[in-house]
Amino acid sequence: MTRVIIIDDDTQTRLSIAQKIAKAQGFVCAGNYADCESAIKHLYSDKPDIVLMDLQIPGHMSGNEGTAIIKEKMPQVEVIVLTHYADDDHLFESFRCGASGYLLKSADKETIMKRLREFIDDGTTMSMGVARKVIEFFRTKQPADPLTSREQEVLAHLMQGQANDEIAAQLHVEISTIKFHNKNIFRKMHVSNRIELMRHGQTFSRH
Repeated sequence: MTRVIIIDDDTQTRLSIAQKIAKAQGFVCAGNYADCESAIKHLYSDKPDIVLMDLQIPGHMSGNEGTAIIKEKMPQVEVIVLTHYADDDHLFESFRCGASGYLLKSADKETIMKRLREFIDDGTTMSMGVARKVIEFFRTKQPADPLTSREQEVLAHLMQGQANDEIAAQLHVEISTIKFHNKNIFRKMHVSNRIELMRHGQTFSRH
């Protein structure tokens, strides 16, 4: 079972998403909180696999600050941003703080669960704009383990917002092969290790 906690100061939104998670097969809502401080206090007892994080929580720790702390305490936990608008600049800042993806609050139950399952499979819940910014960063700071020509090809399709099955069809390979490439791409780009990047004082390109 995939354990999910929700952090959102809007009670209606928080409980609505919690109900969607609780009713979905293979998922359990391990907790829901109105602020990051409360969620962090219960982090080790809740043992989440995924944290759904609201960005703006008036009067409390921001979603980005909470994300950085959660990733420092439990690096294996994946943080997915909850947002009303997929603004690339705001999302990019969240990725810099350790988030791994985003979900629109307006999405229906089916869409939310589909996106969560896609994320669990391959971790590709970036928007095109965010992906471009991440790629630009790694063009100026080459990873120690460069992307292969095939990985660059897959990445180009990802940047166009294409789904795994679409990429597989165009490249004439199995979907499992695309998922394998996705994992390697994000591993080499250190997307799953953003906290370490922050500790070394590196910043993402704003171009």
